[in-house]
Amino acid sequence: MFSTRYAIPVALLLTVTLVPSLIHNYFGLTVTDGKTTNRISNRLSDFESKPSSRNPEWGEVTFDCYDWFERIYKDKQGNSVRLFVGRSFDHKKLYHHPELALSYGNDLARAEKIDFSLPPEITVYLLRANGKRGMAAYALLYEDEFIANPILHQINNSLNLLVSPRKPLTLFYVSDDNEKSQALFAETTMAHILRQAIDDFTSSSNI
Repeated sequence: MFSTRYAIPVALLLTVTLVPSLIHNYFGLTVTDGKTTNRISNRLSDFESKPSSRNPEWGEVTFDCYDWFERIYKDKQGNSVRLFVGRSFDHKKLYHHPELALSYGNDLARAEKIDFSLPPEITVYLLRANGKRGMAAYALLYEDEFIANPILHQINNSLNLLVSPRKPLTLFYVSDDNEKSQALFAETTMAHILRQAIDDFTSSSNI
């Protein structure tokens, strides 16, 4: 014999626990904000771009991105910067050491966090090559804010996701294999390309 004393509370608890499964596993609910990587110009200042050699499925397979590109921006003097921008509902795939996939084979030091000033303030994670030229940097945008602490963001987001549809995280990643590893980031071409790409992207209109 089972007591019916706790039947109603147990039923309510089971119903609540089913909500996340229904929202994310069965219905796959997501929220789109109308922004797209296509808004980022192929030409940023004096830099013209061309697609990198990644295959068309690479961004989806690696980061579970539904919208992404990787381009090489190059000026007339031959300076070049690689820019990757990707959007995914799987936040961890984007924020958890993206350099391992995007700068595979490069010996980059642990990321240092800097505030890339001028409004809007952008939190940038900067990586410098060990013992040779090379630098990479990335920023993470969720809704209209740049993520300063990915782990805390994931925790807060996980709680919200229990009862709400998923929203995309956007990764902006720039790299320059010829930049001096000790250069001041704000004075690099990478910083210039990153700023303009973010400006283009955030100017996208909400639908």
